[in-house]
Amino acid sequence: MQKESHQTHENSHKHDDILTIENPHFHIPTVEATIHSTKDSQIDLYDTSAPRLLHTHLPYAVLPDSVKNSACKIVYIARNPKDTLISMWHFFNSVSRPNQDPYPLEKAVDYFCSGIHLYGPFFEHVVEYWQKSQKRPQKILFIKYEELKSEPKQQVSKIAEFLGRPFADEKEVDEVLWRCRLERLKNLEVNKSDTFFSNTPNKSFFRKGEVGDWKNYLTTEMEEQINQISRIKFEPFGLFL
Repeated sequence: MQKESHQTHENSHKHDDILTIENPHFHIPTVEATIHSTKDSQIDLYDTSAPRLLHTHLPYAVLPDSVKNSACKIVYIARNPKDTLISMWHFFNSVSRPNQDPYPLEKAVDYFCSGIHLYGPFFEHVVEYWQKSQKRPQKILFIKYEELKSEPKQQVSKIAEFLGRPFADEKEVDEVLWRCRLERLKNLEVNKSDTFFSNTPNKSFFRKGEVGDWKNYLTTEMEEQINQISRIKFEPFGLFL
């Protein structure tokens, strides 16, 4: 009975559900990765005549002044460093080493803790946005991934309010959460078989999305290694992830 209800819901919304047509990265371009896209986005990065949603992994320090000094708002989502590492490790193994043994996790942990990271040292990246969000809360909303998972309605409503697009009622919140549910996105045909970025299948962006999955991979020594640097980098600023 419940299964039929979900199917009916899916069919009745398919015609106006853009997420069934293209991967989320198509609808919200990743600024620094557009050069790798295989399809032309409908959003012009340089056209500021109308509000747009853009995505980036860039550190705050390298954001252009046009972002920092404008009315543009930033929603920053931070995740526990151990889960971040494991998620990233799985992603790059699936993209760069699909038919090989996984990259040694011990080395990945050492590099991560040493600040070797695709978009600059992870801990400094998070701390800078955290500090800026404390100084300019009307400009930057700092959200913890774990809170999005534990209280999705509250956090998604907070984001909508921050962006000046509050929900009309709880039904709208439920609709957004249903459409963006990881299991649903993961099983959409466009994300199972299509590709938006060169050499990066859409399916590689959807794995578990769980909190605490790192426990299935990290040794006690690896856990303490990351915990130690987290305490050094985060706690002096009152940040706990």
